[in-house]
Amino acid sequence: MKKPLVALVGRPNVGKSALFNRLVGQRKAVVSEIPGTTRDRLVGDADWNGVVFSVVDTGGLEVYQPRQVEVAPTSPLEEGSRDFVPEIRGQAMIAIEEADVIVLVVDAIAGITAADEEIADILRRTDKPVIVAANKADSAARREDAFEFYALGMGEVFPISALHGTGTGDLLDAVVDALPFKPVEDVDDDDDDGTIRVAIVGRPNVGKSSLLNKLLGQERAIVSPVAGTTRDAVDMSLTWEGMPITLIDTAGIRRRGRIAPGVEKYSVLRALKAIQRADVVLLLVDATDGVTQQDAHIAGMIRDEMKSCVIVVNKWDAIEKDTHTMNAVMDEVRRDLAFMPYVPVLFISALTGQRIHTVLETAVRVQEERLVRVPTSELNKIVREALLRHAPHTKQPRPLKIFMAQQVRVDPPTFLFHVNDTRLLHFTYERYLENQIRRVYPFTGTPVRLSFRPRDENRRPRGQKA
Repeated sequence: MKKPLVALVGRPNVGKSALFNRLVGQRKAVVSEIPGTTRDRLVGDADWNGVVFSVVDTGGLEVYQPRQVEVAPTSPLEEGSRDFVPEIRGQAMIAIEEADVIVLVVDAIAGITAADEEIADILRRTDKPVIVAANKADSAARREDAFEFYALGMGEVFPISALHGTGTGDLLDAVVDALPFKPVEDVDDDDDDGTIRVAIVGRPNVGKSSLLNKLLGQERAIVSPVAGTTRDAVDMSLTWEGMPITLIDTAGIRRRGRIAPGVEKYSVLRALKAIQRADVVLLLVDATDGVTQQDAHIAGMIRDEMKSCVIVVNKWDAIEKDTHTMNAVMDEVRRDLAFMPYVPVLFISALTGQRIHTVLETAVRVQEERLVRVPTSELNKIVREALLRHAPHTKQPRPLKIFMAQQVRVDPPTFLFHVNDTRLLHFTYERYLENQIRRVYPFTGTPVRLSFRPRDENRRPRGQKA
């Protein structure tokens, strides 16, 4: 499914995150009883009148704090926002490059600031649609004041209150109208020629371009120890054991101009697009750092997009090891990424080539398992045995009944269960059913979607006359 990308940009404390939460609704947070699942939300899907698009909160990432040195402002952007100059400018620059629609969020109470003017100047140079959301317009007077933002020269201004939801409907109407395309099922020719699209994602300087070069067998990508060397997403094609593969390199996001190191944190925009395009995602983790919060952010995006994944622990040559090291690191990865227990973990060195052969081998195997279709008879046998092994418990007067199960989709594997009442289903039993399916059909590296539909127990059997 192709989904347009809408980026929320603006200076700090104007309400970007509040608007993000309002637009994506209850889907903004990962809810699970599995310890360690909760993570900060950077990306979410919004659904407005049947049109689904991704929303990115550019203010939701870690904030780079420069050293506390008194330096005179060098541009209007720094007035009142000096500590956040790299992030503000970086948000705007990356949004221009990656987003389909940009929403500039401003503060209706504060009015136009020098920072707003410089951000608008940056955005004005793009051909991307830009919509101004004047937040905190909670009263009629503030809504009137919001119209001063027309002076930014960005087009129509929408007074809104992200806190109360006022005006967000009109804003969403404008966003949907500005989308360059409406989401459709991916029907690109690439989907039908057997090519496997493998995205290489991860934090800056974890070795993405080095891995790409090793897999290609030649220096076709820039390799540098400087974070942000690669400027654009790069697609490379190769044939591995007769299998056509397209590698998507997403290294670095630093662009021309004065962008401080902290801006690399905003690589979420580029990573998201690469993830959406991919069949299998290689998430690189630095063995010397372990799983960081940013790694978990990216893993969460992969899981939310229902993409297959392989965790690749790189720079394995750079740490001291004994016979227990690999198991210890494996346990740490499983703990920190507990919401993806089905994902294989590889330990490699892109520098030395150690275990490089396992990367594409595993990616292809993961893609093959993703496309497996379970026969209905076999699936129902698994479900019956699961019910006999562990019947569902409920505090309700009647128990949960499962009448039938069927796989209704591959890519991703989706299973529909016909039950008597979905309200009788406990999340733990849903997890149990998934585990029972995976015992026979592992779907290694791939998330599985289970859907439950109530069936009327009182309907007449087929063929029975009234």
